[in-house]
Parts: sequence; structure tokens; C-alpha cells
Amino acid sequence: MDQDVESPVAIHQPKLPKQARDDLPRHISRDRTKRKIQRYVRKDGKCNVHHGNVRETYRYLTDIFTTLVDLKWRFNLLIFVMVYTVTWLFFGMIWWLIAYIRGDMDHIEDPSWTPCVTNLNGFVSAFLFSIETETTIGYGYRVITDKCPEGIILLLIQSVLGSIVNAFMVGCMFVKISQPKKRAETLVFSTHAVISMRDGKLCLMFRVGDLRNSHIVEASIRAKLIKSKQTSEGEFIPLNQTDINVGYYTGDDRLFLVSPLIISHEINQQSPFWEISKAQLPKEELEIVVILEGMVEATEPVLHNESSHCNEKAVHRNEEQPHLLQLEKARVQQRRPNAAKNK
Repeated sequence: MDQDVESPVAIHQPKLPKQARDDLPRHISRDRTKRKIQRYVRKDGKCNVHHGNVRETYRYLTDIFTTLVDLKWRFNLLIFVMVYTVTWLFFGMIWWLIAYIRGDMDHIEDPSWTPCVTNLNGFVSAFLFSIETETTIGYGYRVITDKCPEGIILLLIQSVLGSIVNAFMVGCMFVKISQPKKRAETLVFSTHAVISMRDGKLCLMFRVGDLRNSHIVEASIRAKLIKSKQTSEGEFIPLNQTDINVGYYTGDDRLFLVSPLIISHEINQQSPFWEISKAQLPKEELEIVVILEGMVEATEPVLHNESSHCNEKAVHRNEEQPHLLQLEKARVQQRRPNAAKNK
């Protein structure tokens, strides 16, 4: 019978390059005290960077639409309710002032008097008329008359401004709802990044997989090494970013993500890991940020997901560690080719 089993990993031990050899013992005590590394990007893809002491805060207001979209949901909903409420109250106050200045309040029961707005007898009724005008409800009980030119002008102004407010706020809510952030929750990266031999070459490898049946269209992956650097002139550059080649020149960075894939980076003379040996790796303060981009097949927004590996999660694989390519939330299984023959 067919049986789903974990794909076996063949372990080969060819002669390692010079950068991978050292004279330290293979077994390192696991109960040693590990240094806690503060991540640049957290494992869930959220950047662990906070902007402080920003003096030119007016720049956020120049792009108010993006600022509102980036706000948290509770603040976004609060602003949504407040904008409409303040607009209705503002125009309701103006409608009441027009009726008060014209003297409509003194001739409420006078059938011979032509008011600006019929059946407007106070601020509450003016507020309700403002809501009906801006939302185009039109109950028909309160109606503007043709004997009030200032009311006609105000009606035009409120109709135009109301349309602008509706377009702005509804557009903001639509963009925020349609963001594919939750779709990225089903894209999982391997817990460990593994340094091992593949096809006679020393490689840094990690795995990425998609848990949904709907595919990611035009998926591409990039990787960055975050590590402080000191130039030959003595300048210290904190959090310097260096590209990690994961198949850009060969097209392997373009993914057909229907099943979990192993992403490989060859450690050669162009690799930023070329000068780092196995003994130096635990001592280095570095972080590997993995960026996956693509379009959601169902709704077609651009998807952007991130994950990171610190040096405490990068492991050299040997005979005692053949199983470190594993997913965080899903076990990836493959069908054994000979299983169909043995049923």
C-alpha cells in the first residue's frame, strides 16, 4: 500500500573546503550559556525597528492616506467614525444657524412663512437633515425650499465634500481590508538554516512552503545578510546589508511554490560567508533575512513576507544531525517511489 513517509536524507562526507574545517571537537556542549540576540526582523516577519526622535512629523501628514492605512485597526475605525460624526455635526450646526438667522425658529407654526428647510425646528432636526443630505438618504420629511439661496449653496458644498469624504474613507478601509497580511501566515519557513554539502559544494540551505491550495503567482525570494561592518577607512557601519545569492543568475530565485522547496546558497568566494569558519560562526553577530514576494492567485494583491535566521539557528549538519531541515508548522512528506510496487 502507498504510505507517506518522510523523505530520507542521504549524508555524504566529502572533503570539506578550508573554510569549513577547524580543529575544534564536533560535539559542543548544549547547556552552555547562549547569548540572546536581538533580531532585526522577527521570526513572524515583523521588523523589530522603532523610529524615535522624529522631528519632522509633518512629513506623515503629506501622505495622509498611507498614514491612515498603516495605523492599527482600532485607531483606523476610531478615525473613520470621528470623521463622519464631525462632518455631520459641522454641517448640522450651519443648517441650524441659517434657520436661526432667517427667523425660521420663530415661525414654526406659521403656515404663511416659507422656511429654508421645512420641518426644521431645532438643532437635532438640523443634525438629522445634515445626515440625510450627506448620505443621500432622502426621507422626504425635511426638504430645502427654493426661497433660500444660502441653503442651496450649502447643499452643493456639503454634497461635494461628502463625496470626497466617502471616497477617501471608504478607499482607505478597502485598501486596509484587502492587504494580504493574513495570507502570509500560511507561508512557513524552516526553523533552522543548515550549512551542509550538496553536490560537492558547501551550501547554506533553508526551506520554505505554502500551506494553502491557492498558489502564489510570480513568487520570488531574496536573502540579505544583516551584519555590522567596519570599512578599510575605519568607518563603522551598523546593520550593514549584503545580498545573498539564492539563484538570481540561474533563475532559481523564481519559485513554483506548490510544494515545499529547499533554497540553497553556495558558499564560494563571492559569498559573504566565505571568510567565516565553523568555529567563528557561533561568535558572529549576524542575521539572515529572507524575503518572499509574489501575487495572491485569488485576489491578485502583491504579497510580501519575511523571516529571519540568526547564527544560533544556523547549524552545521553532520552524521549526528541529519534532520534539521524542518518546517515550523507543517511536516512535509513525500511518497516513496517504490511504495507503489510493494502494495
